[in-house]
Amino acid sequence: MYCDKYNEELFSFIKNSPTQYHAVANMARSLSNGGFVELREHDSWFIKPHSKYFATRNGSSIIAFLTGDNCPWESGIKLVGAHTDSPCLKVKPTPEIQSHEMVRLGVEVYGGALLNSWFDRGLNLAGRVTVLVTDEDNDKDNIVNISGVGEYGKEFIRTLLVNYDTAVATIPSLAIHLDREANTKRVLNPQIDMPPLFTIYSHSHLEDLENGSIQQESNDFIREPDSFSNSSTSKSFRLMLLEQVIKENSNINIKELLDFDMSFSDAQPPFFTGVNQDIISAPRLDNLLSCHVALKSILRVYSDNASVDFTSTQGGFAPPCMVVCTDHEEVGSDTAAGAKGSFFNSVLSRLIPDTEQRVRSAARSFMISLDNAHAVHPAHSELYDSSHTPVLNQGPVLKTNSSQRYASDCESAALFRYICKRADIPMQTFVMRSDMPCGSTIGPIISSSTGIKTVDAGAPTLAMHSIREITGSADPFMLFQVINHFFSMESLPLLSLI
Repeated sequence: MYCDKYNEELFSFIKNSPTQYHAVANMARSLSNGGFVELREHDSWFIKPHSKYFATRNGSSIIAFLTGDNCPWESGIKLVGAHTDSPCLKVKPTPEIQSHEMVRLGVEVYGGALLNSWFDRGLNLAGRVTVLVTDEDNDKDNIVNISGVGEYGKEFIRTLLVNYDTAVATIPSLAIHLDREANTKRVLNPQIDMPPLFTIYSHSHLEDLENGSIQQESNDFIREPDSFSNSSTSKSFRLMLLEQVIKENSNINIKELLDFDMSFSDAQPPFFTGVNQDIISAPRLDNLLSCHVALKSILRVYSDNASVDFTSTQGGFAPPCMVVCTDHEEVGSDTAAGAKGSFFNSVLSRLIPDTEQRVRSAARSFMISLDNAHAVHPAHSELYDSSHTPVLNQGPVLKTNSSQRYASDCESAALFRYICKRADIPMQTFVMRSDMPCGSTIGPIISSSTGIKTVDAGAPTLAMHSIREITGSADPFMLFQVINHFFSMESLPLLSLI
């Protein structure tokens, strides 16, 4: 029953988070409802003991923390890290590609997407837009710039979320009759093959014919040469997007669409599969599964209204706890909102202004970096180290790498094993084959910049970076139980942290 309830909430979170911007907005809403107070980076911060706070940057990264007794230089901080972004297809600024009465939208591939999984399925379109609004009914907290006085009074530039929340495009495969080597030698060119089919002209033929922009000859519609120029189709896409923004934000006086960060994602929601319904198929499991685990865990710490659907934590205040969910991990993290940016260290320095105390705090702290782990593929076990083959529904996976692509070492790994054992949850280990390169996470980035002892772990996953990924139905809840137990511990038994 606990697991079913947890997966229900996970499915809802994933469905309502088609982009990192939506994920952070949903996390911020949950934190606010859970009694956390938002801190804005450009305001002064007054941190109190025994309090709950969160801050965001770029609308795509979020850090939440409980201050506890507010003496982290004596107790350390218990941290959980994850990333909010997932591989996707990002819409180009002027995206329209016209060919044979059809319009596709040009895209850039974001992250290491498994491109062949994107074909012949419904694609949703979502993201954020920047719009020009007047001063009527505006929320100051969401205004990103003041541009002055315009025709309609005082004008502001504001960022809003948008989500079509339905299939609005598709990428059609080339028929095998036209590509006889499709199953043996197919090579995808992102510039040519990946732009999704967005619309066809035929739906507007009658209207255009009545307006005189189309001539009819021999039962064929022939369009005037310039009736669909680049400028007009670009305007058409922006107008369509603007209409959707207005539809979703009818209470805001929007005057103009200025720019956008839009991307395509799978329109199909998460579902269970397998004859026993013990497998989860969902988009963006990497790494929204981990974000959700971190969110639910920190909301449970010292909660006064513990739900019977989750493991209870003991009352009272203990060492500070923190959740760090950053953007742009899939493209290297080297951005203002990424793990290599200043966001985490900025929050840490404002939480602990004194340099000496901050260094002592880092030396006593411990972070579990959560990112999905490779489960053994049933058809390709030869690509795995034979002694390290995690399987679904068998517990969280500890990840190690001698080149420190993962931050785990024998001390941090030992503590993670101890936490899993105390939580009564089985765990597994993963190491890449010695003749294959290894991926990485935000763990080594934060650990190297702060000195915080870190372990890398995650839920076992198949089809990583596919448009739909696979995990076991028990895996998300087991990972939650481990992190929930970690946050509930009054102290950590690792002597090097004491």
